[in-house]
Amino acid sequence: MDKIDKQILAILQEDASTPVAEIAEKVNLSSTPCWRRIQKLEEDGVILRRVALLDADKLNVGVTVFVSIKTSQHNAGWYAQFSNTVKLIPEVVEFYRMSGNIDYLLRVVVPNIAAYDTVYQKLTQSNALFDVNASFAMEQIKHTTALPLDYAGLD
Repeated sequence: MDKIDKQILAILQEDASTPVAEIAEKVNLSSTPCWRRIQKLEEDGVILRRVALLDADKLNVGVTVFVSIKTSQHNAGWYAQFSNTVKLIPEVVEFYRMSGNIDYLLRVVVPNIAAYDTVYQKLTQSNALFDVNASFAMEQIKHTTALPLDYAGLD
């Protein structure tokens, strides 16, 4: 990955709908080589997909809840059941297995506390959980979907 690829990625991370001709102009290429680079980045799995970012408040899911979960179960069967349960809950928009004091961390978006309680019930009814702790975000100070590109191409 070279400097031009990184420039292309930076542009696409800002606005994936930017026309290839405009991207090419910004990185000092003609359209065809620029398009080929984009295609190669997609083929190599660097660009996973192109999506639209939506306004959570306008969709009535402006409450963000970080849910930390501890379990006493650490076997494949339990994990498969828990993972499948979480994947079926649309309000869970991020799901991580963690190191440290908690086992799993979820980011949940809902309209209100009552809606979070419904998510909580789904999580706890089908899985043996040791501890579930919810923290409600009071203010979003930084949010980006753009990944840092300074490390790309380094081993």
